[in-house]
Amino acid sequence: MTGGTIEAIQAVDTHNQLEDVLTLPDHLSDALWRVESARIEAMESSGLVVCGMGASAIGADLARAAFGDRLNLPLDTVRDYELAPWTPPDRVVLCSSYSGNTEETLACFEAAAAVGARRVVATTGGALGDAAREAGVPVIPVPAALQPRASVGYMFVAAAELACLAGAAPAIRTEIDGAATHLTKHSDALIEQAAALAERLEGSTPVIYGCDLTEPVAYRWKTQINENPEIPAFTHAIPEMDHNEIVGWREGGGGDAFFAVFLTDSDQHPRERHRIELTAELIRPGMAGVELIETQGETRTARMLWAVMLGDLLSLVLAARRGVDPSPVTTIERLKDQLGRP
Repeated sequence: MTGGTIEAIQAVDTHNQLEDVLTLPDHLSDALWRVESARIEAMESSGLVVCGMGASAIGADLARAAFGDRLNLPLDTVRDYELAPWTPPDRVVLCSSYSGNTEETLACFEAAAAVGARRVVATTGGALGDAAREAGVPVIPVPAALQPRASVGYMFVAAAELACLAGAAPAIRTEIDGAATHLTKHSDALIEQAAALAERLEGSTPVIYGCDLTEPVAYRWKTQINENPEIPAFTHAIPEMDHNEIVGWREGGGGDAFFAVFLTDSDQHPRERHRIELTAELIRPGMAGVELIETQGETRTARMLWAVMLGDLLSLVLAARRGVDPSPVTTIERLKDQLGRP
């Protein structure tokens, strides 16, 4: 089954995104080396802000989830043109842009300078890389030739390592190394699980629910399904979903148009697990289907990255089943052109 799934993806995958997903373990190891090569010294701060858009921002969300209650200072993500007006000068600001030309991130780079914050950049180059070098700002070099969304491992490690250097969280290098080994060991099983889930999702719009550790993972699934197979997908978080959205999934509300996937974690709060199980049963009559998927791995980092890799593979299998090349993002490019780039 694995071989057939790989061949189906390769038939439409002109830029070999499948290889990029399967080499996520290598990306994690390489990213640790790249952060170290930037020679950023530990610093005193009041926390870390990561500025970015799309895949360049999700790394910070995933890092915050991996740390969980081990965070001792704020780790915030900004997806905008400016920092919050209350950002203090002792906040470390990581400006993360794969291309280096993301206009929102470039604006935040300047905004961070205006408040006197300590800045660090993660990028392949572009205008952001040029501005950082001119200002003497440390640059974490990210390898070129990837699709930006395939850089998730690099952006996650950059955020996690910088959070440690900023004193916001403990070092989790050992967990990251262990997660890389775990993903390598289970890659075939992940492909098979992705193929089975894609078959169940066929013809439906996915609605992905996360909770605690899996909340940002659910969002990653949604965006990968949007970009790779080019279909709508939606997400929400438990327990908030139980206070509003659950009402919309009464029997007949969604018909057979939507399929719910709940991403659960073996170490989540018992009340959260109970909520998910009850919610799944209550909304089942209004769905084409409902699936509960539990993360696998010994650490929060390993389980979180396992779920990320599963979602990335799922998006590629869905693309193959639709006969869609997962690399082009034509609508995004059209929007950028109409905005006048970058």
